[in-house]
Amino acid sequence: MKTVIIRGAGDLASGIIHKLNNSGFKVIACEIDKPTAIRRKVSFSEAVYDCESTVEGLVGKLSTIEEAIAEDGVHVIVDPKLTILKRITPFALVDSILAKRNLGTTMDMSKIVIGVGPGFNAGVDCHAVVETKRGHNLGKIYYSGTAIPNTGIPGEVGGKSADRVLHSPVEGLIDNAVRIGDVVSEGDLIFTVAEEKVYAKFSGVVRGIIRYGFFVSKGMKVADIDPRMDQIENCETISDKARTISGGVLEAILNLGEVI
Repeated sequence: MKTVIIRGAGDLASGIIHKLNNSGFKVIACEIDKPTAIRRKVSFSEAVYDCESTVEGLVGKLSTIEEAIAEDGVHVIVDPKLTILKRITPFALVDSILAKRNLGTTMDMSKIVIGVGPGFNAGVDCHAVVETKRGHNLGKIYYSGTAIPNTGIPGEVGGKSADRVLHSPVEGLIDNAVRIGDVVSEGDLIFTVAEEKVYAKFSGVVRGIIRYGFFVSKGMKVADIDPRMDQIENCETISDKARTISGGVLEAILNLGEVI
């Protein structure tokens, strides 16, 4: 079984992990010690806190590097600096941290290196880049050049864009007033940080919110509200965006695997 290393295990990365696992690849996800996923119900990064995380029936386990190499299944390891590369050479490496910039991924890390989203240059620091911006080109593969630059404006969902993403007004410990899947009305309290309260700007479903008690920084994205009231059950399923991006990653791996 060919091994793919994934940098990051948030919701979009977890869609990729799920797709690659179901396509016959062994997947090892490398995370930081305090992941900041918002859509926690569909993020394998939650295994860092809870020892395991299940996304659409697939279990990801928090593991040591040795366990991840030796055992089957999906493994999540705390290894942001990719020390695992000193032990194995993966068939492919996918950087899906989604930091909007390259945090150290280079083309020589694997025979196939794929960057997800802006910040990567195919042919320079990776072999392919997969588009993450919502719209006509979502999931498109670039074998040269870059993805669309980050605009800083969230993609439109249900007619809402910037207002659907809530940020912390100050730094401090977050006190969540709602849970993922809750239906909220405009003006409802969503969370409090250092006595600063943040309210819903419209009615909708809480699609994601960072873990209760997490120390957040000022301006940090901490919650996401979906205006589509029929999306409650989808809070625990992989998003259309993640599925499209994961298809692009799988296609790129298969194409590049034939060439290399």
